[in-house]
Amino acid sequence: MAQESYKNETDETECQVPEKPILCANNCGFFGSSSNNNLCSKCFRDLFMHQQQQWQQQQELQQPKLAQKAPTSLASISAQPEPAKLEAGEPSETVVRPATNRCLACNRRVGLNGFRCRCGGTFCGSHRYSESHGCDFDYRGAGREGIAKANPIVKAEKVEKI
Repeated sequence: MAQESYKNETDETECQVPEKPILCANNCGFFGSSSNNNLCSKCFRDLFMHQQQQWQQQQELQQPKLAQKAPTSLASISAQPEPAKLEAGEPSETVVRPATNRCLACNRRVGLNGFRCRCGGTFCGSHRYSESHGCDFDYRGAGREGIAKANPIVKAEKVEKI
């Protein structure tokens, strides 16, 4: 008797597996799943990609198009570029060098172990310090600017006496 009641309890609590697997809604011959809207994985992926492409096309249509460039003739373009004008108050732009895998001081290959300096160069282990490669970066000025940005000066208004 105890075995029969135990058997009935376990039968009631077991998960019920559907008798028939669900075929794909597109009738492709594969089995679908309820999590994929009764579609097989291939049909669901195709449907998802199609919906994503439609969404991207709608976004492109909604965004305003940029003005097209007017055609320029070769006669209007000057042959010599004008020199850039730098005023005394403006700081010059920093020189951007392409990423290299050689030391700028001794031209030795550094590979993955190269050390990047604030001056923009890559150096080997023996030239990685600013004293050894003659670095022209102003560390003191950069430190002062960093401290000034981190700790702005706050001046309170004077309190009027009664």
